[in-house]
Amino acid sequence: MACSGNSTELCGGPNRLTLFTNGKTAPTTTTASGATGTGSAKTLPSGWAYKGCYVDGANGRILANQEPDNATLTIESCVSTCVGAGYSVAGMEYSTQCFCGNSLVNGGTLATSDSQCNTACGGNSNEECGGGNRMSIYAKGNLVVTAPPAPQKSGLPGSWTYQGCISENTTTRVFKYQIINANNNSATNCLTQCSNFGFMAGGMEYGEECYCGDNTDVTNANSVLEPDTDCNVACTGNASYFCGGGNRISYYTWTGTPLYTWTYASGIAAGAYQFLIGGVVVPLLTTPGVNGKVTFVEKWGTGPPNSTGAYELDLAEIDNFSLAWRPMHVKTDVFCSAGVTLPDKVGRQLNIGGWSGESTYGVRLYWPNGSPGVPSTNDWQENYEEVSLQTGRWYPSAMVMSNGSVLVVGGENGSNGPAVPNLEILPKPPGGGLVYCDYLQETDPNNLYPFLMVLPSGGIFIGYYNQAKILNPVTFATTKQLPTMPGSVNDFLAGRNYPLEGTGVLMPQYAPYTAPVTVLICGGSTTGAALAVDNCISIQPEVANPTWTLERMPSQRVMTCMAALPDGTYLILNGAHQGVAGFGLATSPNLNAVLYDPSKPVNSRMTIMANTTVARLYHSEAVLLQDGRVLVSGSDPEDDVHPQEYRVEVFVPPYLLSGKARPSFTIANKDWTYGASVPITVTIPSGNTANVKISMLGAVTSTHGNSFGSRTIFPAFTCAGTTCTITAPPNNNVAPPGWFQVFVLDGPTPSTSTFIRLGGDPAKLGNWPAFPDFTIPGV
Repeated sequence: MACSGNSTELCGGPNRLTLFTNGKTAPTTTTASGATGTGSAKTLPSGWAYKGCYVDGANGRILANQEPDNATLTIESCVSTCVGAGYSVAGMEYSTQCFCGNSLVNGGTLATSDSQCNTACGGNSNEECGGGNRMSIYAKGNLVVTAPPAPQKSGLPGSWTYQGCISENTTTRVFKYQIINANNNSATNCLTQCSNFGFMAGGMEYGEECYCGDNTDVTNANSVLEPDTDCNVACTGNASYFCGGGNRISYYTWTGTPLYTWTYASGIAAGAYQFLIGGVVVPLLTTPGVNGKVTFVEKWGTGPPNSTGAYELDLAEIDNFSLAWRPMHVKTDVFCSAGVTLPDKVGRQLNIGGWSGESTYGVRLYWPNGSPGVPSTNDWQENYEEVSLQTGRWYPSAMVMSNGSVLVVGGENGSNGPAVPNLEILPKPPGGGLVYCDYLQETDPNNLYPFLMVLPSGGIFIGYYNQAKILNPVTFATTKQLPTMPGSVNDFLAGRNYPLEGTGVLMPQYAPYTAPVTVLICGGSTTGAALAVDNCISIQPEVANPTWTLERMPSQRVMTCMAALPDGTYLILNGAHQGVAGFGLATSPNLNAVLYDPSKPVNSRMTIMANTTVARLYHSEAVLLQDGRVLVSGSDPEDDVHPQEYRVEVFVPPYLLSGKARPSFTIANKDWTYGASVPITVTIPSGNTANVKISMLGAVTSTHGNSFGSRTIFPAFTCAGTTCTITAPPNNNVAPPGWFQVFVLDGPTPSTSTFIRLGGDPAKLGNWPAFPDFTIPGV
């Protein structure tokens, strides 16, 4: 039968187990020799026999499961009780006590004489039921005796080493992450879980508790070594070993090659946050337009009463507040909508969905005009009675498909309504309707704003809650179910989409595009305790038998944003250390930025960068500007602690702080066909064209952890003198049709970008919608 958590794996069948072993040495056991006496029972179940009089309590109880005292106890009644509970060993002691188990533990040994079990049974004076610290043992088949527990110091997984028994802090736990293994706690199980999630310190307490953390946690908690004898509670998963004790932890550390290496940047290498401009809006979505400006849309109708719902920021007028901000207008509430840049010839911006009522059906279009320093005049256009979604959607996702149409997926029916577990296409194709997605119904409500990406094979990657699959781009049937995403070390049910909000992107694609593409997802949160996730996971979904790779992040992060940079790295920023997405549902802002570099080895890719002083919580965004900076905006926590955030910042990456001259280029052809050769004229300050790289970054709309449209491509090119010739990506699966920022890099230093269009407008969106109150550019 298929596993419920992964339909590509088998998990047994009717009356059948899929059996695995860990390859480790089994606990030390012995088979007891024959009893020295015969016992006094008259009738026993088939296969049961007297095994002898055993010493109890020398190293702890030799049978762990004690039944309630019974004044009428007999051998037969105790054995019957143990059989009924599923045990194969029964023991009687002190006339009225019955114990059960499947083996003798704590190194039980035979008494020197069988006559030491000489106490009459409470219910039958002709039978003997143990004695003082002596137990009459009966068992079915051979009797197994396990050695007395001890700290496990050998046979440990990986490079774990026992460090001793340490004190638990009675006010604040030594280690943050607790796992309760009521029936299977052991050093092997506990420490394997810790190292799988990047933790290099851990331990066990009270027999059943597993803890994971860092060596610094022990120091910070003022925990100290205590006598090993204080850690005296047997592991629930292996009675041969101790798993801590009362307020005592059996403490282990990873002493092999470090599981991760983070770089701690300083000076200009850390980048810098800088104030850009005071704002007029708390944005929900930000989109760099092909006109060189940035559009902001907000929760109009539920926002400030004087708001128009949308603004455009002209970065060329940044020193003139009134000229920098241009008011724009939407007709319905865009609260928690989605957006993309269309592949039509003017790069119109599409916004879909919204808060409630008619706004949830909203289809809004903006044709960016003007240019930096030159005023724009166009505005958002909308008429839901003419152009609308087929069903209302709040928290949906949108993506430009390889055929140029727009895929719209999921959401809720507005105002915290029921799930909308289906997808649709814009413009609606002839005969096209809603496609039901059972997997969205099954994972509601933790799958909102699902991650959508076109794969080079032509399939569509969708990531939702803690699941992922590949869809057929025509029928939208599942072609490949991917493994369940790893969650948190102590909660495998942690999720990655709103409201457990992480962020996801495609890692860079390099010509000739033969390497498998990789999906990267960072951050998220857990249900219940709402502990933010502290890892990134990645997968190559198109390879055979793909698996997730987990990399621990320097800190926990929910409501994560991620911006692709022109050098192929990714800036991870914004969010909180604890909570989930929503109003007043998160605490402890994460003020630190992290740079993720896919060119480095796994688990060595993260650099801890500069900090901001501005909390960026729910409804915050991050987008790459054409000058290579990252625009950081928003935060609408509604928590009576952190303000609605109007200030706009930029993060300046190290490549702009070095003082090196920036390359530049000019380009005549800004409308590329697939596979075309496109000449550009370049100025390379270093004079060394061997240092040149060229990147293409997809036009992005940022909201709720999604960077709709994000894609990083390094195309093939050749250079001769001051002319470089770029070979455009080969097809619409490697790079779906749309607008891209093109950068030229001289070593690490990027030029200012130019927007180009790739692949034309195959869905003829330029002719849509054909109504007189919409301005269309044509094809």
